[in-house]
Amino acid sequence: LGGKSVLGIDPGFRTGCKVVCLDRQGKLLHHDVIFLEQSDRQRETARQTLMALCERFRIEAVAIGNGTASRETETFVRGLDLPSSIAVCVVNESGASVYSASDAAREEFPDHDITVRGAVSIGRRLMDPLAELVKIDPKSIGVGQYQHDVDHKALRRSLDDVVGSCVNAVGVEVNTASKQLLSYVSGLNGATAGNIVLHRNEHGPFASRLDLLKVKRLGPKAFEQAAGFLRIRDDENPLDASAVHPESYGIVERMAVDLGCSVRDLMASAELRGRIRLERYVTDTVGLPTLTDILGELAKPGRDPRERFADFAFAEGVTKLEDLQVGMRLPGVVTNVTAFGAFVDIGVHQDGLVHVSQLADRFVKDPAAVVKVHQRVQVTVLEVDPARRRISLSMRSRPSPDARIPGSETADAGRGPRRAPPRAQGETDGPAGDWFSVALRKATRDKARRGPGEGT
Repeated sequence: LGGKSVLGIDPGFRTGCKVVCLDRQGKLLHHDVIFLEQSDRQRETARQTLMALCERFRIEAVAIGNGTASRETETFVRGLDLPSSIAVCVVNESGASVYSASDAAREEFPDHDITVRGAVSIGRRLMDPLAELVKIDPKSIGVGQYQHDVDHKALRRSLDDVVGSCVNAVGVEVNTASKQLLSYVSGLNGATAGNIVLHRNEHGPFASRLDLLKVKRLGPKAFEQAAGFLRIRDDENPLDASAVHPESYGIVERMAVDLGCSVRDLMASAELRGRIRLERYVTDTVGLPTLTDILGELAKPGRDPRERFADFAFAEGVTKLEDLQVGMRLPGVVTNVTAFGAFVDIGVHQDGLVHVSQLADRFVKDPAAVVKVHQRVQVTVLEVDPARRRISLSMRSRPSPDARIPGSETADAGRGPRRAPPRAQGETDGPAGDWFSVALRKATRDKARRGPGEGT
């Protein structure tokens, strides 16, 4: 969302929901605790508290962690009489508890406990996820089923490379970025990045790039290296939100003067930019490639390859396993991708499985080629097994009403007895309906048929 006033909520049942209010720079303004499940009186108190906080701090968005009590909290908040302009979003809270107990959190919030720090992390993730996630050890982010099996140092190096490439590609919003993210910017180190955040907290948001020269120990040389990667949106000078370096502002201003328009008009009009003859602005120090890059940035300042933010909500009235019915069409979010399919969160505290055979209307060899983690999808409920807490889903456009998931015992109901396949010597039964046991039996049979010395 960028710089917005956010109310962050870390949901909870017994200990209540931790609530924090953050300003547009992510600075903590207030914290509180509300209870939603204790009594009608406490629910009414919670309603009044949230309404008052939204008005008092001019809240523009609500961020709710996706952990325990998330759906109940989301339903409660969406039921409030909040202005339609306030977005209500559920955000991934993976690693928030790890951050709350970290040295970085203690340094930033020495006077607050871990519950407040965790809620702050949830709220800030809605503003700028990258700025928060760089504070957390990669093994705690939750990036896949097998992340604990890889070398953590290699994972850290890979993450550093990705963050560095993001900073180079889209820059850093200086008024919301964390110290950890700012330290990736060329010309800045941990100390100068910390001084930027300290100056921002003491004096308010930066009004222009030149204001960065007021930061302690950020000299002209560091400014020259870093300025092109630091963005300031909603500034009087629109170039401060672009990748155009301050030393090239004069060139753009000359272009605008020659066309008889303002810099802002030049950036907004493709027709005006089309009239620019770059050859006129070539000098001994500024070549045609640099001018071409400048013109491209004017066409789309601060270009960001990430998808535009879109609100997401689970289906209303579906909050637990018992609410599911076969044939329901529901929105969901992919939480994990494996060799045999994808797991999807549909808002009932239990992820459902979309088997690889149900991922698309065509044959799918590799599930990762069809879906990715955090992707929003539409699924149809095929089966619900309350006893084993299992949900079978389909992403096909027209799933068959009698579609079977391999290894599913409930899918065989009503089909009559099926002849059990022959077993290899020493083979034992796995849990009934366990797809892994079925696959293991098949692999054992195949190996027995090949015999010794014929490969594995």
